[in-house]
Amino acid sequence: MLDVNTSTKLLPVSMLDFSREFAQIREEVLAAITAVCDSQRFILGPEVEQFEKAAAEACGVPFAIGCASGTDALWLALAALEIGPGDAVITTPFSFFATVSSILRAGAKPLLVDIDERTFNLSPESARTLLAEQRGEQIAAIMPVHLYGQCADMTALTGIAGSYGLKLIEDAAQAFGARWNGVHAGGLGDVAAFSFYPTKNLSAFGDAGMVTTGDPVTAERSKMLRAHGMRRRYFHDEVGWNSRLDTLQAAVLEVKLRRVDAGNVRRRELAKMYDERFTAAGVVGTTTADGVVLPFTDPHAEHVFHQYVIRAPRRDALREHLVANSIGSEIYYPRPLHLQESLHSLGYKLGDFPASERAAEEVLALPMYPDLRVEELESVVEAIRRFYC
Repeated sequence: MLDVNTSTKLLPVSMLDFSREFAQIREEVLAAITAVCDSQRFILGPEVEQFEKAAAEACGVPFAIGCASGTDALWLALAALEIGPGDAVITTPFSFFATVSSILRAGAKPLLVDIDERTFNLSPESARTLLAEQRGEQIAAIMPVHLYGQCADMTALTGIAGSYGLKLIEDAAQAFGARWNGVHAGGLGDVAAFSFYPTKNLSAFGDAGMVTTGDPVTAERSKMLRAHGMRRRYFHDEVGWNSRLDTLQAAVLEVKLRRVDAGNVRRRELAKMYDERFTAAGVVGTTTADGVVLPFTDPHAEHVFHQYVIRAPRRDALREHLVANSIGSEIYYPRPLHLQESLHSLGYKLGDFPASERAAEEVLALPMYPDLRVEELESVVEAIRRFYC
């Protein structure tokens, strides 16, 4: 066990500190914003196309289409593939609400399957079982979520989708820069959706999102649908939506895109430090019956640690302890989607997805961002050690 002085005062640690990144990029960002203000081209200005081109290259795909949010990106991905009323989409109950709400917004039906205990991602075995047993549903797609910055098992899911003739839609909202077998998130399925919410690894100064695809037809439809269904100004071929990436956000994102790879490298370094410090502290277990369970990285994956998430015994009491010591943490997510009141009509109940339900009771995200200091990380670990020891 780590030899520590329990009288040492713990440092306060924020869950996130945006000011540290901004201090480094302030002049570049302000110059980019000023250029947009000088041009007065605030909607789909040239910076949008420049960012889309750079982001597509970063994801290793031919096409990237900016939009207003990650939620809109999910809807655009579905709508561009013409998935709607009468269709069903397999996805996970352990994700942010937008994963399921986007399917409903498209007019399709979400079909939930449980998660893999180690990665928290959609279980290919559960998806395969549902497809083998399913009767009466017109299943059109599988939508895995690359949760916390680690890609789902895309080898298995690609095989399943191919066997059943299904589209594969990546919810890559938390996974910019992640890879599976060397292929970037965003280029692993038929289409993918990213979020650039301010907390993400690649983040805007507000809401923003992006669709990526290798298919020119899907790309063209996404562009059309994000602009009220217009291919020509004031000629509306379909009922689309107003979901354009505004030029100011694109300018900010292009500046930040230059640093995202280095930020992801640093996140992996910090995750390794967490692992080492927790192990030295003597609080690690293989299950929550015998200690803190550390994040698992699949050997096929290159994790970008959007979140560093442990499984914690007596999670809620631990979080109260951290709050008392001014140390940030967050629960992603405290209630699985199948138990959300607004989704009661889907017909699921407590006990339907036990792995997701256990995760909701045990997961705890700890401070994780590239500018987190080593002494702050060590203060987080020491606070948790004191709680358990």
